Amino acid sequence: MSQKIVVGYDGSSDSDKALAFAVKQAKAGSNAIIIAHVLEWSPYSFLTPQEIEERSKRRKEELKRAEEAVLTPVVKKLSDSGLTVTTALKYGNIAEVLIDIAKAENAEMVVIGRTGHSGLSTRIFGSVAGTLAQAAPVPVVIVP
Repeated sequence: MSQKIVVGYDGSSDSDKALAFAVKQAKAGSNAIIIAHVLEWSPYSFLTPQEIEERSKRRKEELKRAEEAVLTPVVKKLSDSGLTVTTALKYGNIAEVLIDIAKAENAEMVVIGRTGHSGLSTRIFGSVAGTLAQAAPVPVVIVP
C-alpha cells in the first residue's frame, strides 16, 4: 500500500519548493502525491437569489481557471516522475481544507511552503502553517 503525501500548492515559488521536497520523499518511499489547491471563499449569509446564482457561476469559472492554470501544468510536469499523482481542488479555509484532505485520503504527511508573510492579519488570525502545525492529524513539513 502506498503512502500519500498532501502538498499544498498554489503555483508560487514557495509551493514549488514544497512540491520538490514532497517528490523527493515520495520517490524514496514509493508514495503517492496529492497536489491540493485551495481557493479561499468567504460565505455571505445575506445574498439575494440573483447574487447567489451569480456567485455560483463565478465559483465554477474560478475552479476551471485554477484547474487549467495551476493544477494541469504541475501534473503534466510530474507525468514522467513514476509517482501516482492526483489533485484536489476545493474552496474554503486553506488549513482546514488541507486537514480534511489529509484525513479523507489517509495521508501520512502534509507539505507546504513557507511564504514568509508576517503581516497584521497573520498575527491576528494565525497562519496556514501555524494552524496546520497545531491541528493536523499527521506530521506537517514546512519547506523554507
